[in-house]
Amino acid sequence: MSAPAVVEIDDLTVAYRQHPVLWDIDLTVRAGALTAVVGPNGAGKTTLVKSIIGLVPVAAGRVRVLGRRYREVRREVAYVPQRGSVDWDFPTSVIDVVLMGSYGALGWIRRPGARERAAAVEALEKVGLEAFRDRQISQLSGGQQQRVFLARALIQNAQLYLMDEPFQGVDARTERAIVDVLKEIRTQGRTVVAVHHALQSVPEYFDDVVLLNVRKVASGGVEDVFTEENLRATYGGRVPFLQAVAGQGEP
Repeated sequence: MSAPAVVEIDDLTVAYRQHPVLWDIDLTVRAGALTAVVGPNGAGKTTLVKSIIGLVPVAAGRVRVLGRRYREVRREVAYVPQRGSVDWDFPTSVIDVVLMGSYGALGWIRRPGARERAAAVEALEKVGLEAFRDRQISQLSGGQQQRVFLARALIQNAQLYLMDEPFQGVDARTERAIVDVLKEIRTQGRTVVAVHHALQSVPEYFDDVVLLNVRKVASGGVEDVFTEENLRATYGGRVPFLQAVAGQGEP
């Protein structure tokens, strides 16, 4: 029996100033899988993730998360934006940033208590940053900042994690820490959708892949759709190592 769909997208079109960024997308994301969204610059990868949680206006189509509209299940979804989209000079500590992940469950009136603080410390331990809990976020490296965002998402205890370039600009240690956390999320039956750009690591890190270039080229299990033919259709044959990446030998 196939896994149920966590995200269902039907006939989705998104346009900026009448210029299509996503065109007529049909997509399902199965539960309990690590799914990569890959494609060239300008392919609409970030827009696809943002459209799932209503951060961009949709020209046409329908998006369902856990079988419902996003606003009805928003507490079940955690979003990790690109690190470059955040003002890291804002004067706050690591532990306070992570605790922000508890606000959805608490509301804006209740303050995080001992239980939430313990969950935040546990999340920081998982990403290897417990010793930095009282550090100002502006004092962290790029990789450390990315791990803080991941810890913030973890304490949301969500069913679906949406991540926009979680490995961008991080060192090897941080990348391995993130991969380990994603695989732990998967063992808990939860789902991850991540915008990803390093094609070489797709077969190692992910179960499923969405190949996107304004239109959906292909989606499904990595073994089935991460092929030379589909990659060349996605990238227009402009990437010289596609054949080797797809496991077809040297180009």
